[in-house]
Amino acid sequence: MVVEDQVSGTIVNEEIPDATFESTEVDSGFRFFVENGFANKIRKSTSEDSIIRASFFSGMGQNLGLVEKTKIVAIHKNLNPSCSGKVRAQSFQVFAKAVADKRGGDANLKYAWYGASRDEICEILIHGFSWYRKAAGNIDCSRRCISLSPAKFSFDSVLSSEVDETGLRHLLLCRVILGKQEVVTDSNQFHPSSPEFDSGVDDLSAPRKYIVWSAYMNSHILPCYIISFEAPYLRDSKGLLEANTIQPRSPWMSFPKLISMLSRFLGPSDMASLNKQYADFQEKKITRPQLIQSVKEIAGNQLLAAVVNLYINEELQVSSSRRSSK
Repeated sequence: MVVEDQVSGTIVNEEIPDATFESTEVDSGFRFFVENGFANKIRKSTSEDSIIRASFFSGMGQNLGLVEKTKIVAIHKNLNPSCSGKVRAQSFQVFAKAVADKRGGDANLKYAWYGASRDEICEILIHGFSWYRKAAGNIDCSRRCISLSPAKFSFDSVLSSEVDETGLRHLLLCRVILGKQEVVTDSNQFHPSSPEFDSGVDDLSAPRKYIVWSAYMNSHILPCYIISFEAPYLRDSKGLLEANTIQPRSPWMSFPKLISMLSRFLGPSDMASLNKQYADFQEKKITRPQLIQSVKEIAGNQLLAAVVNLYINEELQVSSSRRSSK
């Protein structure tokens, strides 16, 4: 309870306190991070380590099965040792002060998660966030914004991570300047709708996505930690997709439910495409196989399988609760 209080009162709104964390040992498995600025692995059981771990696992939701199957292997801290790293950190402070001055003293700084492949994370460490990302089929696609998950929703970013050749996945825990936020519903929006706003959000009262426009992605987002973890349940769930789990009239999950759950993880542009494909299917403009193929291309097999697995786990938990209450 003490740690959870620290998480809710520290990582969500304040700074994570430094601890005695420095290690002179360099694990060869993490040399790619160490060589790019994350020079120290935080020691276990320090306050810094405990707060980050508690936030990560509390963000996995109420499903104890997922938590039990997930293991944090290492947490590395960004010390910004390079010249470019120092400049980015200083720039972040300058912009935070500028937004605070504009917003009556509150820059609305938050911690947020960003999930990606190890290669993309390494690129971010070296060069910063990019205007392009790898989509389905390993195709470069331009993007209008960077979407991050609030500190208490780490699982949303876990689904965006990719397993590397060692079996690990990686998340960035970033400090983000949000300022005044606006709800983003237009998939074609690529900047604030007016100077009144600084960033976007999917829901003002209960956000699951922080949206930072591409023009601000390297001034308003500062990577602070890399969390490396094992999540075998994501690999185990791949076979679910090819069964009958995403058929429109599946006994497991309907398309409307699938689309609703995918909205937690996909950006406005992808959701607009997904909704259009489903509308075309309802109007009989495309066939069921064409719809399924479109959903796979938009969301990707890995995200689809993980969402289906999450849904099944939630349904099993609800059923178990109902049986125990009888």
